[in-house]
Parts: sequence; C-alpha cells; structure tokens
Amino acid sequence: MRISALLIGHRTIVCVAALVVTFAAFSAEQMGPQHPRPKVIALNSSANDYQSVLNGPPESVSMKSGYVVLSPGKSVGKHTTGHHEELLIVLGGAGEMLFKDGSRLPVKASSAVYCPPETEHDVMNSGSEVLRYVYVVAEVR
Repeated sequence: MRISALLIGHRTIVCVAALVVTFAAFSAEQMGPQHPRPKVIALNSSANDYQSVLNGPPESVSMKSGYVVLSPGKSVGKHTTGHHEELLIVLGGAGEMLFKDGSRLPVKASSAVYCPPETEHDVMNSGSEVLRYVYVVAEVR
C-alpha cells in the first residue's frame, strides 16, 4: 500500500480543481447526449459540518465529493471508500489521516492527500483551528 501527501500552493489547488472539472466534462462528452455539464459549486464558508459538492451521476460521470468542516478534536469516523480512490484538498487548518495499521499522514492547509482504494481511514482535526477540506472520490476503472 502506498500513501502519499503532496504539498501545493493555493493557486495550484484552484488549477487542480479546474482541471478535475474540465477532465470530468471532457470524459462526460464521450458518454453520449445525457452527460454531465460543467458547473461552479459554491462552498458554504459558514458550513458547520458537511456540504455535498458532487453526488455522482447524473452530476458527474463517477466522481463524488464534499466539503468537510471539522472542529478541533473531531473526526469524520473510520471508513473506506471501497473500490474508489480518494483525494483530500485541505483548504485550512491541520489534522491527520489515520489508517487501520496505525500509520498517520499529516494534513494541513495547501496540501493534498491521496488515499488508495480499499484503505480504511479516518480524518481527525488534531489542530487548534477548524479543519476545512474538499474530498473527491472517483471510481477506479
């Protein structure tokens, strides 16, 4: 199992998000007349917990995503994304991604964290500020 973290700047995060949306739209064009349309989704800066961003078809080809806000000391709970891979784009705060084997990866603002399929994990805010991130889950083909 390989787990990695990538430190990136705010502008890079915006570019990556734009590329993901563009790629999803391009891929969708290959699927026929009922494909998803490009769109902008506003993130609610006053969200207290969770905001859905994409719910899969028909909004996207296979991606699901959400905006998560965790108070200090809180976690999302142990889970796996099954046969899907997951990318977290951390917008603010700091915390850790915790794995079943006891390993941990730091998550902090201006970083992206990749989690492979079939990997049980949890995200915990171990910092003193609110942790805010967007996750993207995609089907492995």
